[in-house]
Amino acid sequence: MGQTPKSKIEQLKREKREAKAAKKRKVATRDKIVRFLIVCEGERTEPNYFRELVKDRYSEVRSEDIVGEGRSTCALVKKTEEIRYRLEHQRQLKFDRVWVVFDKDDFNDFNDAIALAVSKGFSPAWTNEAFELWYLLHFVYLDAAISRSDYIKKLENEVRKHEAYGNFSYKKNDAGIYAMLQEIGNEAQAKLRAARLRGLFEDTQDYKSHKPCTCVDILVEELEHPEALLNM
Repeated sequence: MGQTPKSKIEQLKREKREAKAAKKRKVATRDKIVRFLIVCEGERTEPNYFRELVKDRYSEVRSEDIVGEGRSTCALVKKTEEIRYRLEHQRQLKFDRVWVVFDKDDFNDFNDAIALAVSKGFSPAWTNEAFELWYLLHFVYLDAAISRSDYIKKLENEVRKHEAYGNFSYKKNDAGIYAMLQEIGNEAQAKLRAARLRGLFEDTQDYKSHKPCTCVDILVEELEHPEALLNM
């Protein structure tokens, strides 16, 4: 047998270098993954919205129904702690960020739930009064304290202004809400409007009085730009 041509040897060396470099890139990419755990209250629209948002990312969205005598917003935070513990031990992988998503309900523990979440190292993506405020902000700015049903009416009116959605009727668990907002809404404006609302209540931490107000945009920003968390 003759010797391997010099060009063949060089090709093998090049392929070996490229394979080694690709392996390094893969390891570096894996190390830079930011894993989110997002726990939402009940079978509402929010879980579907966030599942679409984190699609193809290393994140987990869970929805939990809180039932029984202990039903409260604080109960959702405690449930989040259980979910994180269980999933981290099953997978032997820690979550980098844990978010709890909830609205201002009829319970009296809204402020307590926010404080409890923070004390456990979770980030509360709360809305006062309803998550639908975040959807509505994709279309208009609103600083009037209105009811949950009024948010939905206003949202339907705004969406119906677009020809393709002339018969739009808002439904909980609508799997298409994220795609619809991306198509005809303005997420960048929604973030600015949400920040503007929070600015109205900078002087008080009585969150139950922050109406309307939402922190959902902060979670959305983290999910869309997790690389920013790596430099913190």
